Amino acid sequence: MNSFASYQLQDFIPFSADVYFRLLERISETWWPLHLISLALGAAALVLALFVRKYEQRGRLACLLIAPVWAFVALVFFIQHYAQLNWAGNYVGYAFLAQAILLLWLALTGFGLSKASAANIRPVAGGRMVVIGVAIGIAIAVTGLIAQPVIAPLLVATDSGSSWWQAQVFGIHADPTAITTLGLLLILLRGWRLWLVTFIPMLWLLLSGLTLWVLEAAEATLLFLVLAAALAGCGLLSGRATKVT
Repeated sequence: MNSFASYQLQDFIPFSADVYFRLLERISETWWPLHLISLALGAAALVLALFVRKYEQRGRLACLLIAPVWAFVALVFFIQHYAQLNWAGNYVGYAFLAQAILLLWLALTGFGLSKASAANIRPVAGGRMVVIGVAIGIAIAVTGLIAQPVIAPLLVATDSGSSWWQAQVFGIHADPTAITTLGLLLILLRGWRLWLVTFIPMLWLLLSGLTLWVLEAAEATLLFLVLAAALAGCGLLSGRATKVT
């Protein structure tokens, strides 16, 4: 017990910041210009989520668009690359594959998807909580699609050791994929099912945030802020009703 207590968080991160960010560069260089397609898929899913209609048709299509993205990140980012740095990468990859299957199940069944368009939600019986929760979801999704990729170019301007290839993009890298998906799910889902489907993305943001914190990377703060916002959004949206007008 004493020997276990002597471990620090740093002992569980078997690589340096330089090695990790070089990994991001390698993945970006290898798969460019697939970034353009993955960003287009994410943007299309967000548009669909914002204008979901009756019978969850567009919500189901949004889930269908992002399900293969999670499978791709599981195989390429984690199992092929991240596992070379950390033995736990394979297990995280399997979790991302499970999330892909869960999203595909939502796409096929529509289980738990809100029948209300995000653009048509109106406050009813305390439903302002829903409006706030959906607004949080939109902000998180935009953060994953736009804010996360521009962090690297900003660092390039201030740090000669940074590279444009370190930009993390939805559908290619894990962090923006989890962030964007969290936002989409806050827009699309309600009740206890929201907690179920957001568990893996939120767990990864916690693990990744801790990793980046140990590596003294500025992105850690962004991940913790997104995680806190997502938890607040889930709390607001669970058990609440919406109304289509």
